[in-house]
Amino acid sequence: MPDIGDLAVTGGAALGTMVGVPAHTPSALRPRYPVRTERLTLRPLTAGDTDALLAYRGLPDVCRYVPFEPMTREVVDERMAVQWARTELTAEGQGLTLGVEVADSGALVGDVVLFWHSTEHAGGELGYIFDPAFSGHGYATEAASAMLRLGFDELGLHRIVARVDERNEPSAKLARRLGMRQEARLVHNEYFKGEWTTELNFAMLADEWAAHRGI
Repeated sequence: MPDIGDLAVTGGAALGTMVGVPAHTPSALRPRYPVRTERLTLRPLTAGDTDALLAYRGLPDVCRYVPFEPMTREVVDERMAVQWARTELTAEGQGLTLGVEVADSGALVGDVVLFWHSTEHAGGELGYIFDPAFSGHGYATEAASAMLRLGFDELGLHRIVARVDERNEPSAKLARRLGMRQEARLVHNEYFKGEWTTELNFAMLADEWAAHRGI
């Protein structure tokens, strides 16, 4: 079904031209590592990151609003061998998780993920989780912005979303700092970890990203 923006209609008659194919279609993302920002480096996770990952992914407070329980060493090892082993995106349905390291100290402060959901609709999703011991420095904003750049500028996505539990105020504030728009508030849409929860949906389009970055 075409997006309403593809047609100009009056009385049911199409006055414009239907767009059958996007101006560009995402094909693959093969970053050159490490991905550098002003203060950070983003890179694939390795077995040497296990202790640092457990330091925050093993905390109940950090995992309260995300779709997994506090992680054990065994769970981290399993993810390292499967989900986190991916270093590129070559097809829809894949996700790329990168560790976020402070360039000056080498400390792993969190990780970010970019999912490629659809080739046809050029859609993706952003996720992030950070060690609260390093909060207040703007690392999450800097790293998540780098992932948006990879998604829009290198993979060629048209739209990237972020889904946030309404109670997770820091995560929602981060989405807004990135320039993402809140598009929906889904009241009690999921029975999550023993209770009904409300989800906030944020989104950004490629042209909005360009405007946000001053391109």
